[in-house]
Amino acid sequence: MEFSIKNTNPEKQRQDCTIVGIYESRKLTGAAELIDAASGGFVSTVIKRGDMEGKIGSTLMLHGVPGTASDRLLLVGLGKEREFDARTYRKAVSASIKALKGTGAATAASYLAELPVKKHDAAWKVAHFAEVAMDVVYKFDRMKGKQHKDDKAAARALKKVVINLPREALKAGEAGLRQGLAIAAGVSLAKDLGNLPPNVCTPTYLAEQAQALAKSSGLQVQVLDRPDMEKLGMGSFLGVSQGSRQPPKLIVMQHKKGRKNQKPVVLVGKGITFDTGGISLKPGAEMDEMKYDMCGAASVLGTFKAIVEMDLPINAVGIIPTCENMPDGNAIRPGDVLTSMSGQTIEVLNTDAEGRLILCDALTYAERFEPSSVVDIATLTGACVIALGHHLSGLFSNNDSLARELLAAGEGAQDRAWHMPMLEDYQGQLDSNFADMANIGGRAAGSVTAACFLSRFAKKYDWAHLDIAGTAWKSGKEKGSTGRPVPLLTEFLMQRAAKN
Repeated sequence: MEFSIKNTNPEKQRQDCTIVGIYESRKLTGAAELIDAASGGFVSTVIKRGDMEGKIGSTLMLHGVPGTASDRLLLVGLGKEREFDARTYRKAVSASIKALKGTGAATAASYLAELPVKKHDAAWKVAHFAEVAMDVVYKFDRMKGKQHKDDKAAARALKKVVINLPREALKAGEAGLRQGLAIAAGVSLAKDLGNLPPNVCTPTYLAEQAQALAKSSGLQVQVLDRPDMEKLGMGSFLGVSQGSRQPPKLIVMQHKKGRKNQKPVVLVGKGITFDTGGISLKPGAEMDEMKYDMCGAASVLGTFKAIVEMDLPINAVGIIPTCENMPDGNAIRPGDVLTSMSGQTIEVLNTDAEGRLILCDALTYAERFEPSSVVDIATLTGACVIALGHHLSGLFSNNDSLARELLAAGEGAQDRAWHMPMLEDYQGQLDSNFADMANIGGRAAGSVTAACFLSRFAKKYDWAHLDIAGTAWKSGKEKGSTGRPVPLLTEFLMQRAAKN
């Protein structure tokens, strides 16, 4: 989809559809009033009949509105004017793009970004318009045969959108558009990787995607293989991978666009490309969704895609430990003891708690970059889903200032997280009679003890952990990757870049 920024009167737009907003109590926005005046009160007459109340997300398509140049006029409900905020703005944008699906409208002009949104400027509104619109039109059909692809729908799809702004905001809008499209590209990459089947998206495939991104962007990429990891002493990571025929990979990406003496931000993404649970085998129902256990890795790749497209002036490192967790005859067993790269030993009580076993070695590896901070991202625990559902990612950290940065980034990106506890009191649940620690701490506070486990390998720097088990993908009829938390991570890096 193509976007452009313009300043044009709504009644003069020569598009297939013009989009304007209506607040609750049938109050017209400025753009809607201009069209109403040009049409001799046509819009207000329709509204007075009760066809549109202005409830958030509601839509009404009008055809052949007199006095206007567009073929269609789409009215979008905005909810109560005094409550119109970032969330409702995004909801209105989403509803407007969804309403155009299947209508045959190939071009549209939207006046939603002109509306005042609390605490946000034109650049933010345009960026989020582009992000939301690209999210709505995203479609994954790469694995479908030609006979199952809807070519007619593709031919009728929305192709161009004009985002209208006041003249004084055009420059800011252009900057916002570049940012929004970069983040949308990162989200789309993360979605694609998550949605691919595990027989395609293997550890080797992820490494190839990182290398392809490097070729087109100037990223520095290094891929470590099993012999490299053996030399480093990554016994925990290699223990998880030993049950699979797919070779493990440790992918290291470096974006060096900050000052030479600037310490990098390191993102570490869990890349289990398929998780059977290993010997502690998962139930068969919905096991297909365990292809999404690499969404932490996908979010790191997606974030690097976004910051490369923005040419963000920051030093950042992405580390992706990736392998499968399979129940082979050579797989690790409950009761095995692994020696991590840090030298700490781990008693494996449950082989399905494997994400932390690959992340801990990656966190130790991160030390060599002398990072300003490290954030790991992982579909780590079902317990986090029970605690927070599917709306918020769980955030744990050993540094409250870093946690506040990430929370603020999540709010700005509308990709929110919730600060979870990680008190010393929980550490005792990881005690082992046979090793330095166990890899699980029992049913109680499972997401907290998982974070406590990781914290033992992140003592040499400021660190945060995002548990995205509830937010990385959707189940049911809308099954698919969400691309989260690419917006949060990108916003975090953008704010860091602005400070440096």
